Amino acid sequence: MTQQTSPWVWPLGSAAHDGCDVAVDDRFEGWTHTGLRVLTLEAGGRHDLEAGSWELVVVPLAGGDVHLGVTTTEGRRHEVRLAGRSSVFAGPCDVAYVPAGSTLTLDPDTRAGSVRVAVCAARVASPDAASRPFTHLPAGRVPVEMRGSGICSREVRNFAVPGVLDAESLIACEVLTPAGNWSSYPPHKHDEERPGEESELEEIYYFETQVEGAAAGAAGSAAADPVGYQRVYGTDERPIDVLTEVRTGDVVLVPHGWHGPAMAAPGYDLYYLNVMAGPGETRAWLICDDPQHGWVRETWSQQSLDPRLPFER
Repeated sequence: MTQQTSPWVWPLGSAAHDGCDVAVDDRFEGWTHTGLRVLTLEAGGRHDLEAGSWELVVVPLAGGDVHLGVTTTEGRRHEVRLAGRSSVFAGPCDVAYVPAGSTLTLDPDTRAGSVRVAVCAARVASPDAASRPFTHLPAGRVPVEMRGSGICSREVRNFAVPGVLDAESLIACEVLTPAGNWSSYPPHKHDEERPGEESELEEIYYFETQVEGAAAGAAGSAAADPVGYQRVYGTDERPIDVLTEVRTGDVVLVPHGWHGPAMAAPGYDLYYLNVMAGPGETRAWLICDDPQHGWVRETWSQQSLDPRLPFER
């Protein structure tokens, strides 16, 4: 386990709690609106969870299908099997929205071994939040976007964004960046509420890495250490300074400030799960580019999408 060196950087194992590999919530100083649990379910095991004042989105990460049982505050029972995947790089998966106040159980498909699953969370304030409907979104209905071009090409799976999955506050998506590329770029922020221009949103980055698909059989790759990098920086008024290595299971929190790039080192593909929410009345992802670097977007029309995308071909 890498030693924690910042209150915003949580290497694998350092945020473990309550039987979860990762457990981020408002127990963390300075953290209010978002949460994330990542847990490993062994065959024959189960995990029980109470949503309380949090709305949730359940995302299978690796290892197969997950059986989800949900009882809402209205007493309605939902039983679904979420189609999983061999790894986060293999393609989209089923997800499920669980309203606040619900109780839920997670069980792995007994035909598989261990299953890794993420539970994204956002704190809700409205008394009507618990009455939102439980929703199962199949993998085939997850919008997949190719964003950027050239070495800024990446794949975005927009399974829990406005217009795709209904929620009060929670916004979540997955971003996959081919080896050697940059994503979360140009650096941008969303830490002020400016109607129509910028949203105030906390953000969680949960990372996974792998040896680049095309290089997996290369000599020496068995001893490889897949690594990426994440940058977060602030202003004189609201300083924050993060530049850190990231590997599978690591978490970086973005309370405010410019964030990006997220860099996939040559030879290693980079994945991150983003979880966002904030205090604003409108659920929206509105960003402001760092004015020193926003011009880079103008160059994308002159370049081609990275031919390695999409990952799941």
